[in-house]
Amino acid sequence: MQNAAPARPTACLALADGTIFYGRGFGATGKAVAELCFNTAMTGYQEIMTDPSYAGQIVTFTFPHVGNVGTNPDDDETAEPAAAGLVVKWDPTEPSNWRAAQDLEGWLASRGRIGIGGVDTRRLTRAIRQQGSPHAALAHDPEGNFDIAALVAEARGFPGLVGLDLAKEVSTRQSYRWDEMRWAWPAGYARLEAPKHRVVAIDYGAKRNILRSLASAGCDVTVLPATATAEDVLAHEPDGVFLSNGPGDPAATGVYAVPAIRDLVEKTELPLFGICLGHQMLALALGARTVKMNHGHHGANHPVKDMETGKVEITSMNHGFTVDSQTLPVGVKETHVSLFDGSNCGIRIEGRPVYSVQYHPEASPGPMDSYYLFERFAAAMAERKGAAVAG
Repeated sequence: MQNAAPARPTACLALADGTIFYGRGFGATGKAVAELCFNTAMTGYQEIMTDPSYAGQIVTFTFPHVGNVGTNPDDDETAEPAAAGLVVKWDPTEPSNWRAAQDLEGWLASRGRIGIGGVDTRRLTRAIRQQGSPHAALAHDPEGNFDIAALVAEARGFPGLVGLDLAKEVSTRQSYRWDEMRWAWPAGYARLEAPKHRVVAIDYGAKRNILRSLASAGCDVTVLPATATAEDVLAHEPDGVFLSNGPGDPAATGVYAVPAIRDLVEKTELPLFGICLGHQMLALALGARTVKMNHGHHGANHPVKDMETGKVEITSMNHGFTVDSQTLPVGVKETHVSLFDGSNCGIRIEGRPVYSVQYHPEASPGPMDSYYLFERFAAAMAERKGAAVAG
């Protein structure tokens, strides 16, 4: 009996060093050029693909079964995917979940994002860990026609994320209000009816679940663009200021973001809370530096130690840059560190309600390990208002 001829690959992943991975394409056709990273989360692929922090990146999922629960509108972190594409071990199957509204392949195709299945993701992940996040070109052609030399050349021509400001590209263009709270069974998303605090959130690439977490902590949130000045923020008379997550090189975004944050810190006593890129922006504003990591932290299983309480939190992370803790100035304390590599994961100004963390407390990795950070922010605003009334 004659064996059937192997199916012709319909997708190709070309790395800048010339390494080629073939597989089956799904989702949109075409080509994407970006930095390649890996994510170790076992769930949440839709949230990962729509996280603005992944702008300029193709995501390799180390968990082989991606797509099993399908997709649905409630799980989008933004209106459109930010990641350029995804790489998986096994081809996505038909979804098996009561919340599924669309399968992953159709969802990707409708949103112009490319997927490739059948890739040895263990080999690819080892290469990323050993050599750093490579630049890559991902192509999907149903006919299987690929110009390998051209794809490698495009991967080599990708400028990289160092020096690249992506926050402006993913940030809102105009201000808006947010009052939707976290999802809860059985009602789903409810609206905040009795807000206690006015918060201005500066959007460097904010995830919806962060805004929901602020609303669930009693905050009436006004979201401003990444380029907002201190005057723009203070015009809303906030009780506190939030600095969101986002993509790209923090030093590049800091060109316009740092002066605004520095003014808010130096000229007001407002509580201030930052996450991810917002954490890095605060650190830069206080005089520290940031550096590019070899392959970054991307996943939902990252242990972080609270240096002040000794508690260990299981956290969700997505960052390719980190704050250099050796450059933190006097009066700024390191509050959290990664137990994987000792890198900085949190800071605060001593004696003031100004703090930030590198990880994502809204992403439920623990699942409730880190929600106290939102409660701490609300408590700081309540304390400040109480002191003002008493005074």
